[in-house]
Amino acid sequence: QLVESGGGPVQPGGSLRLSCVASRGISRITRMGWYRQAPGKERELVALINSGGTTNYGNSVQGRFAISRDVDKNTVYLQMNNLKPEDTAVYYCSVDYYTDSDEIVLLMGQGTQVTVSS
Repeated sequence: QLVESGGGPVQPGGSLRLSCVASRGISRITRMGWYRQAPGKERELVALINSGGTTNYGNSVQGRFAISRDVDKNTVYLQMNNLKPEDTAVYYCSVDYYTDSDEIVLLMGQGTQVTVSS
C-alpha cells in the first residue's frame, strides 16, 4: 500500500530525493513522513508533514532535508541534500490515516536503502 523509491548509493555531499506513494485506497490521510534505521541503531524520526502542511524534522537532518507532499497524488517526498555517511540507513515511509470506521492507523513502508559513502 506504500511504494517507496529513490534510494541508492551517493557520495558525501550529494543529494537524493525519496518518494512514497500511498495507494488510492488510503484516504483521509492526516500525516505523512519518513523514519530511518541504521544498523545497530533504533528507528528515528527524519521528517513529518501533516495535512495542514506543518513540518517537523529530526535534529540531525534539520536544514539539510526537506519534506513535501502532493495531496492529489497521495505522495510524500524527501529531498536530502548535503548527505553525510551518518545518514546511511534504511528509510521508511509512514502514513497516518483514518479508516472507514474512523480508526486511525499508522502504516509503514518496506523501506529503501540509502548509502552515503565515498
